[in-house]
Amino acid sequence: MSEQRLQQQIQFILEIDQLKQVFRQTLIADGSRRENDAEHSWHLSVMAALLVEYGPAGVDLSRVIKMLLIHDVVEIDAGDTYCYDATAALTQKAREIAAADRIFALLPADQAGEFRGIWEEFEERATPEARFAAALDRLQPVLLNYHTQGRSWREHNISRSQVIERNSHIGAGAPRLWEYVVRIIDEATAKGWLRNI
Repeated sequence: MSEQRLQQQIQFILEIDQLKQVFRQTLIADGSRRENDAEHSWHLSVMAALLVEYGPAGVDLSRVIKMLLIHDVVEIDAGDTYCYDATAALTQKAREIAAADRIFALLPADQAGEFRGIWEEFEERATPEARFAAALDRLQPVLLNYHTQGRSWREHNISRSQVIERNSHIGAGAPRLWEYVVRIIDEATAKGWLRNI
């Protein structure tokens, strides 16, 4: 392997260290602070290994974990778009594509193509692996919101119908997990953590 290849790989590794500084709206489970993107990606990857039995039969766990580890890399440039912010969502795709163009280009060409392809697969949700990865990406913030008594939901005045609409595609990637999510959304609504509309 060439020195240039190694230097490109090291540059990418240092670049993605910035994910530790991209903070999300979701609080960690003890409610003490907001989660960062690096923690989110790690948490999802562990969830995939634990919950793979609820995914599609024959799902490629290694590919799912790769998706989960890189799916938010673009937020280094694009920032985290709060999932219930309709205004920010209007420019989200363009910001993330521009970020993907820059960040994945730091890698050697073969790895740039592979990582960009995995990121695009996740975004398109057209494969069983992508649907399962996307389901976990939606499950995790619901769990954290529920276990912080809906604090982020309450801060943003979020309703049950918004949470259902935002997360319903969990059912496409992991139907059993969607049943669980609906149950805790109903409980959160009954406890007043979500507006009941």
